[in-house]
Amino acid sequence: MTERWWSGAGNTQDAFFPRTASAAMPTIVSGRGAVLVDDRGRELIDVCSGPFLTSIGQGDERVLQAMLAQGRTLTYTYSRSTRHRSNAELTARLGHLGGPGLDCVHLTSGGSEANEMALKLLRARAVARKEVERTRIITLMPGYHGATVQTLGINGDVGVSALWGPLTVEAERIPAPLTFRAPSPLAAADASVDALLAAIERIGPERVLAVMIEPIGGQASGVNVPDPSFARRIRRICDRTGIALVFDEVVTAFRTGAALVAHHDPSAMPDLVTLAKGLGAGYAPLGAVLAPQSLADELADSIGFVVSHSYDACPMACAAGRAVLDVIVEDDLIANAARIGAVLRHGLEEIAAEVSMVGDVRGRGALLAIELVAEPATNAKFAAEADPGARIVQIGLEHGLLLYSRRQNGGRFGDWLLVAPPLNVTDELASSIVERLRSVLLTAQRELLG
Repeated sequence: MTERWWSGAGNTQDAFFPRTASAAMPTIVSGRGAVLVDDRGRELIDVCSGPFLTSIGQGDERVLQAMLAQGRTLTYTYSRSTRHRSNAELTARLGHLGGPGLDCVHLTSGGSEANEMALKLLRARAVARKEVERTRIITLMPGYHGATVQTLGINGDVGVSALWGPLTVEAERIPAPLTFRAPSPLAAADASVDALLAAIERIGPERVLAVMIEPIGGQASGVNVPDPSFARRIRRICDRTGIALVFDEVVTAFRTGAALVAHHDPSAMPDLVTLAKGLGAGYAPLGAVLAPQSLADELADSIGFVVSHSYDACPMACAAGRAVLDVIVEDDLIANAARIGAVLRHGLEEIAAEVSMVGDVRGRGALLAIELVAEPATNAKFAAEADPGARIVQIGLEHGLLLYSRRQNGGRFGDWLLVAPPLNVTDELASSIVERLRSVLLTAQRELLG
């Protein structure tokens, strides 16, 4: 027998993590649906879809067979020099779901790339229109848009400047309309809109390229759901100033009872939408920018837009995305997200009535969060040196839950735990999540609050 060219075990990705974090990570060996199994034989319900990504769960045969068929026909061809049918079929599906004004699709390999690509598209259009001064981006604090150098610079993260600042072009950040602890959701929206108007006046509207927001927050804001007036007023401001409005729906797409959060309010429709996570659903790296056909035509008839990465519109990824969308539509998972989200929310609200450490329950559809408070009477935040979510994640493993909590901004805006399982979880599994989470939080409360 030929001697193996390698010996021993290689490293896993956490070799670069802080040792205190990597030491507690389970080793997953298999998965089916919303349940993962680790090397100790524990079954763990994936409460945050990995996170927010495995929209249809693990091991769907329809997607796997579509990828196998695609691989046997055409594995790869370069999008800058060729076209292929899987690309056209996926973008047709996405364009149909996006609807008028969001019906032309530029594919990427993930969410960070999609957000960068959206800004590149808008910059190219500005140059084509001879609006060359439009370079500034306005985003929310807190907020999250990716992990590339460009997107690090537009994240709403107070730690950006110290670590990454010299490498990035930083956005102008305005306060996010955080509803918890605000006098009211409307007051929070008013304050953010006032800050936006002040920022535009300070920068000059002719220099602002885009306002990029998460229409419903993800991990960075604990699924903050702004007052409806927030997006509507931003839309009107952008219309007056010629600034583009971009919705980052990398986390929210398919989860809130509509294909996009943008569809909940036609009076606040964005110019571009980005999505990823639930589109590839863990079967392939995949992201997209949804744009109006008029933008593509304007660029194609002027300076053109030939910007890509090697795996953009990869046939294998397109086949996976096509099949994932077919599963979402044929199994009516967008409607199921709303239904199962209501079941989960009811359970979380019952927990909040019992566990005083839970200060707020919020979200929409199958994207929910609970806010953790250190002092229930005042809704006080945990101290900077604390990290309650990290401890809750560890307790969750002991109760068969794979939870996700990544502290943002050192807890400056609060601490939270997200609940965002696959869109096709059953009522039985949802009930199990709630019951186990109740035990987890009661244990955590005794430990953290005494």
